[in-house]
Amino acid sequence: MDAEFISVNGNRIPRNSRVTLDLPVARLYTHSQVAMPVQVIRGKKPGPALFVSAAIHGDELNGVEIIRRLLRLPVLKRLRGTLFAIPIVNVYGFIQQSRYLPDRRDLNRSFPGSERGSLAARVAYQFMHEIVEQSTHGIDLHTGAIHRTNLPQIRANIDDSQTADLAHVFGVPVILNADLRDNSLREAAAEKGIPMLLYEAGEALRFDEVSIRAGLKGITNVMRHLEMLPPSRSRRQREHKPLYARASSWVRAPAGGILRTMVPLGGSVEKDQLLGILADPFGEHEMEIQAPCDGIVIGRTNLPLANEGDALFHVARYRKLETVTARVEEFTEQHQPDTDPGSPPDAEPPIV
Repeated sequence: MDAEFISVNGNRIPRNSRVTLDLPVARLYTHSQVAMPVQVIRGKKPGPALFVSAAIHGDELNGVEIIRRLLRLPVLKRLRGTLFAIPIVNVYGFIQQSRYLPDRRDLNRSFPGSERGSLAARVAYQFMHEIVEQSTHGIDLHTGAIHRTNLPQIRANIDDSQTADLAHVFGVPVILNADLRDNSLREAAAEKGIPMLLYEAGEALRFDEVSIRAGLKGITNVMRHLEMLPPSRSRRQREHKPLYARASSWVRAPAGGILRTMVPLGGSVEKDQLLGILADPFGEHEMEIQAPCDGIVIGRTNLPLANEGDALFHVARYRKLETVTARVEEFTEQHQPDTDPGSPPDAEPPIV
């Protein structure tokens, strides 16, 4: 599949080249052209074609920073195959700091798109036609919604052996066996036979250093597994048995109130354990929020104000809690900003 030349929007890109181009999306009503920024890196030798995309939801920023750091890695000079880096897919939403497109459609529910459909359908079609259909593998980067944080996690179809292998080597503590959503990028990629991971970490409109570091490390792990990059020389590499969760549960507010949370993100919980307390402003009526099962808190609201039905906690179901808890703690410690004065002078400074 790795031909001598590939074409993106009519641009012929040979092997052993690095090209930045703008993929036209549509014009605004001001007649201004809006374009999706794409960087294509091709190695000297043939190999897989991996797309790494971010900001399909325009308010999800961690992935943009992950891709920026990925493109600065010196090891890319030794790349085999092709890397498509798309830091901002939903340019409209990114400019407006909004999850959606101007027509209020969710781009990740608009695939595979249509050349003559809605604005969302046209953006999805362009991305599928120019990028995804030329790829052999994919990684899409996401965060939680506004006021909600996600523990670094991979969502993938682990019943597919190729996808499960990629999820394993990515190296996050939680892997969710997630069903394919209708009209999502994952579903469209699967219909093309393209194994794809969805990385979820952090909160919308915020940078999170641990999530960014973990995402960058995960992508390079996948690229080494695909032999797009040479093996790591680091002696700190450790092999972990994957911790799959085949089910998860959202805990929603049974009534409106002010929430006091009792369990941190990544915390282990047992069935019926107290997660938080909802109360009215006077404290006259209080309601306990309990865990629906044994597991790990992989998502949590950051906003103490809850309306009835709001998502408060996301719990991944696990039986061997001690193993999962230890893995989460080790993972978090491993990806904390390195303050060692002996760090390389060109190391990326942490975001604080």
